[in-house]
Amino acid sequence: MDLLVVGGSGLLGREIVRQARRSGRQVAATFHRQVVPVAGVNWRKLDIRRRDEVAAVVNQLRPAAIINAAYRQDDWAITADGGMHVAAAAVANRARLVQVSSDAVFSGTAERYDETCSPDPTSPYGAAKAAVETATTGLDPGAVIARTSLIIGADGSSSQERLVHALAANPTSGFLFTDDLRCPIHVTDLAAALLELAASAYAGIHHVAGADAVSRYELGLLIARRDGIDDSVLPAGRRADTTVPGPVRVRLDCAETQSRLTTRLRGARTFLAPTCA
Repeated sequence: MDLLVVGGSGLLGREIVRQARRSGRQVAATFHRQVVPVAGVNWRKLDIRRRDEVAAVVNQLRPAAIINAAYRQDDWAITADGGMHVAAAAVANRARLVQVSSDAVFSGTAERYDETCSPDPTSPYGAAKAAVETATTGLDPGAVIARTSLIIGADGSSSQERLVHALAANPTSGFLFTDDLRCPIHVTDLAAALLELAASAYAGIHHVAGADAVSRYELGLLIARRDGIDDSVLPAGRRADTTVPGPVRVRLDCAETQSRLTTRLRGARTFLAPTCA
């Protein structure tokens, strides 16, 4: 087995599976609730909160590489414990590991964050991802930890795209933050970069995010314009005026990782341009 994608039924996992299959790899992928209809994939039901189940699946498949794209923002057991279980199983089976992490490991107090910056999370989700990073580094120094940002799809399937469509239909149901800065990445770019890293000899922290730092409100405008939605109806607000936990402004500096990749990490202003829809 060439590759095991943990969390293969999610937005990112599905794209990794599709690209890996198109390149001729033997692919297995896990799901928690529902199998994704991708042909030629060995699908396995898995609860990554159970270390014994994770170990059993990896022992049976013996993959050369594992990409862990499974997470849930409000569930420490899935995000933190599950990621640690995957790391332990990868080490036990000498599998190459790419652990997907998040810009949420940072507080947002610095102007920019490169791969040398230490985590200082301010939310439970960020703490969970930071815990996985620490455990993975301790268990497998040769693993790749890939920190990313907001993931955007091509077909409205990402949570940010769904939010924009919902707010356009009902502007009183919420708002988009004007002061919350991220570096969104297109799911196809992220999947390609992760597959590159899995096939490489690189190790340690890598930042894999888009080239543009934009607010969630600007991102919403870009999505609306791409999708032909009236962007003037989108409501705006400040995260600083809410009690939502987590960092406000996080710019991931991806220059070092980009220099190692053939995959271009496009910015949101490029991949959400109407002509690129």
